[in-house]
Amino acid sequence: MRVVIAEDLALLRDGLTRILEAFGCQVVAAVDNGPSVLPALTAHRPDVAVIDVRLPPTFTDEGLQAAVRARAELPGLPVLVLSQHVEQLYARELLADRRGGVGYLLKDRVSHVDQFVDAVRRVAAGGTVMDPEVVAQLLARRAGAEPLDELTPREREVLGLMAEGRSNAAVAARLFVTEKAVDKHINSIFSKLRMPPSGDDNRRVLAVLAYLDGADTRRLPS
Repeated sequence: MRVVIAEDLALLRDGLTRILEAFGCQVVAAVDNGPSVLPALTAHRPDVAVIDVRLPPTFTDEGLQAAVRARAELPGLPVLVLSQHVEQLYARELLADRRGGVGYLLKDRVSHVDQFVDAVRRVAAGGTVMDPEVVAQLLARRAGAEPLDELTPREREVLGLMAEGRSNAAVAARLFVTEKAVDKHINSIFSKLRMPPSGDDNRRVLAVLAYLDGADTRRLPS
C-alpha cells in the first residue's frame, strides 16, 4: 500500500512514516506544508493519503482544502485526515464528495497504533472511518432534534458504531448481539430517520453522518 503523508510537525511526520512502514506500507512522499500536498498526490497517485487538516503557511485548513482539490483531480482518492480537535465543518467538507474512501481521526488516535493502521487500511479499501469522539460530539449536538430523539438508547448506540464505519458484524461483536438483531435495529433507525436502508456500507455511513451534521438526507441516493 502506497501512502502520501502531509504533516508539518517533523516528529509526528517521522512517527507516522515509521508506523506505516513497520506495517508493510510504502511511504512514497512526506510533505510538511499545504502547497506541497497536491503536487505530491498527483505525482505519486497513492493508494491513500494521510493529511493533517492544518498546515503551513496559515495553519487554518490548508490540508483539508488540498485534500478536497486532490479528490477533484483524482476522483475516488482515499483520504484520511488528522485533526487536533473535533471540527464539524471539516467532517461536512470531507463527506461532500462520496467517491472513494474517507476518514477523519483525531491526532490522539495515532497513539493507538493498531487502530490507526486499521483506519488507514479501511480508508484505502474504500471505506469510511470516523473517530468515535467525532461521532459522539455530532450525536450530542443533534440531541433533542426530531427525529433523532425518537431513537431508543440501543439504536443510538448502533447509530454511533455505524457512523464510525463499522460493519454489521463488527457492531454485533461490539454489542454482544446477533447480526440479525443489528439488522433489526438498523432498519428501525433508517425508518425513524426517514432514510431508506442501503446495502452499501460506505453510503450508509455518509447518509447517517450527513443527517447528524444537519444536511438534508432526503436528497441522498438510496
